[in-house]
Amino acid sequence: TNISGSVDGYYGLDFEHPASRQAGLRVFDNNTNQFSLNLAELVIKRSPDTSTRLGYNLTLGFGNAMHVVNSLEPGGENFTQNVEQAYVSYLAPIGKGLQIDFGKFVTPAGAEVIESPSNWNYSRGILFGYAIPFYHFGLRAAYTFNPKVTLTGFLVNGWNNIVAVNTGKTYGFSLALTPSSKVSIIQNYLGGPQTPDTNSHWRHLSDTVVQINVTPKLTLLENFDYGAGDMIPGVNSVKWAGIATYARYAFNNQYAFTARYEYYNDHDGFTTGSVQHIHEYTLTLERTFAHNLISRLEFRRDMSDAPFFPRGVADLTKNQNTMDLGLMYVFDIHGAK
Repeated sequence: TNISGSVDGYYGLDFEHPASRQAGLRVFDNNTNQFSLNLAELVIKRSPDTSTRLGYNLTLGFGNAMHVVNSLEPGGENFTQNVEQAYVSYLAPIGKGLQIDFGKFVTPAGAEVIESPSNWNYSRGILFGYAIPFYHFGLRAAYTFNPKVTLTGFLVNGWNNIVAVNTGKTYGFSLALTPSSKVSIIQNYLGGPQTPDTNSHWRHLSDTVVQINVTPKLTLLENFDYGAGDMIPGVNSVKWAGIATYARYAFNNQYAFTARYEYYNDHDGFTTGSVQHIHEYTLTLERTFAHNLISRLEFRRDMSDAPFFPRGVADLTKNQNTMDLGLMYVFDIHGAK
């Protein structure tokens, strides 16, 4: 059993000074002009292998990130508020080993994850917060054919729900390809009904992530999302799409710089609540202390073609400028039995 975790906090500054102290289109770092606890996380995990075919993952979290992740749970969030993941695993003796997981687990979609230290930027992008789900509840099965090909299948309740909203199921797959040491490609698909009390109007999501290791210091990342299918008043099939481009340069094992650009089209206002085209630029400087303490200083500018971002007491503006100073401590304890 391995025990690991992190503590992640930040100070956020919104130059528009909204009276609510809530920045627009921010996922976890939405609190502004104040110090905030983003996530304190504890992971207790055992990966199955041929000697012990049973495994498990219990990931507990506290802070604003967990409030956001579990806020969409149908029937109330109280009983899942602090549970990020909880699943059991079995490594079936099929071929090289088919790993089957049952429980609550994070989505395969997206280039970013819930934990800040595992991302390149401190803030989560628009695609992470609005184009894809956070988690699923159900079954997944993964088979690694060789070091270059892994295929995972999903059968789950839907998007962000332990408690199902209908009798249908969401199906999906994740195909991970590593054609060379410099290139990796992940193609995800999820499809199923998400409307309460009806199995019609399937929601479809295609998610593509490509990473290119240009040099030992320079890495590029590309993420493309396209979603469609839900019905809202006046629209029989909504759609949304976005693309994110990342470039990270590691000067050495202490300093790194990351630039991110995103474009997002909420064609019907289904995901953000407003019909809009959004552009987002983020610049992040990272400094690591003694491998376990990570700091990030970040500037971000969001731009919409519609007045969307809060400013002052009651105004809305098309642009938003923010800064974050994040501090993350990570730890890992091996060998507990």
